[in-house]
Amino acid sequence: MSSYLIKNTTIVNEGKKVSGDVLIKKGRIEKIASSIDTKEAVKEIDGQGQFLLPGAIDDQVHFREPGLTHKANIYTEAKAAVAGGITSFMEMPNTQPPVFTQSLLEDKYAIGATNSLANYSFFMGTSQDNLEEILRTNEKKNDVCGVKIFMGSSTGNLLVDNPIQLERIFEGSELLIATHCEEESVIKRNKAALEAVKEKLEPSDHPIIRNEEACFESSFKAIQLAKKFDARLHILHISTAKELQLFSNMRPLAEKRITAEVCIHHLHFTADDYAAKGNLIKCNPAIKAPENRKALWEGLLNDQLDVIATDHAPHTWEEKQVEYINAYAGLPLVQHSVMLMLKYVKEGKLSMEKMVEKMSHAVATCFQIKERGFIREGYHADLVLVQENPYTITKENILYKCGWSPLEGTTFPYQVNSTFINGHLAYHLGQFNEAQKGERLQFNRG
Repeated sequence: MSSYLIKNTTIVNEGKKVSGDVLIKKGRIEKIASSIDTKEAVKEIDGQGQFLLPGAIDDQVHFREPGLTHKANIYTEAKAAVAGGITSFMEMPNTQPPVFTQSLLEDKYAIGATNSLANYSFFMGTSQDNLEEILRTNEKKNDVCGVKIFMGSSTGNLLVDNPIQLERIFEGSELLIATHCEEESVIKRNKAALEAVKEKLEPSDHPIIRNEEACFESSFKAIQLAKKFDARLHILHISTAKELQLFSNMRPLAEKRITAEVCIHHLHFTADDYAAKGNLIKCNPAIKAPENRKALWEGLLNDQLDVIATDHAPHTWEEKQVEYINAYAGLPLVQHSVMLMLKYVKEGKLSMEKMVEKMSHAVATCFQIKERGFIREGYHADLVLVQENPYTITKENILYKCGWSPLEGTTFPYQVNSTFINGHLAYHLGQFNEAQKGERLQFNRG
């Protein structure tokens, strides 16, 4: 394994920007100092004019493997993530078959070990009748990121709305419980009401069907369950102003039992964009009216919303070109999340330090990830060098297997120049080095 010395860079870490050098040895951060000179054989990288960030950690992606690999797979999407400055991901269980058993969960870890350029972890899935398998995950609480519950917006046995099963999961799980919160009964009622007055539903109807009430009722229910059983709850992709009243901004973050995530598409798009983007921005929970985006930004900056993620959920171009009612919900985003947030840094919406907190530090803290998410001596060298240099998304530079992006044509002020995964320079100036794969994430849960 090569050793690297990053010289003369600006280190963005733990609320500060400092100039200095970073020495990487044996996959770890060996030393951080204002100036480092070494007689050892190292590969030197001039970081002048670049910012060194801890690699982003995406706590919610859908890489579609196994079973849905015509849309994406772990190999292609992990590479896209690495090119975009994401060094670790946590992937969801709604594959084919769904991850309802420990055996199926370990099958995904085997795929990750063989094919993922980024570090990886996989959520255990829940159904109406796999409680015994869910609770067996307690034995792996330092090896698995969490348990995922679809409390709405899913199909078949992935939807868990049986109150008895929900109580048993919240009572018995020793892992973080991540929830997709939309109340199915509200969604069905809203859809029926629209169908009664409209001949044909359109993409702009999506936030009316999956409205604020549907999100709030389900999030409120999850929080009640978490408080009843003192469960560790993390609610994914908050999309409404109304839900923000459910979350506190208490600090330290490590002491929170209930945390919340916001996704980049809910910070970027609004319902006004359906006219131009149509099904390309159809996702669950829906992108909603502009006042919700404004509130989400406020909630992010005042720490009611703890982490930023993508909910990367690719579908083929053809699957998005059908009528609204038949179009799949989900957006491919993992290659461009860091650059999109750096665009907002450039525009003054948030500081680079705050962005790093929400995309790296806070994710590591919320999930109790071992020795990642910060630029600290002794930690895994998951690092990203970015530089101010305009970059436009085109068909030619999209790395997703699906081959499209709802952000196509957007120009970003920054580029990702280099991405280190466990000290391995996996991506540098547009080129990949796949000689070393990522590692399975470990967690400090006692």
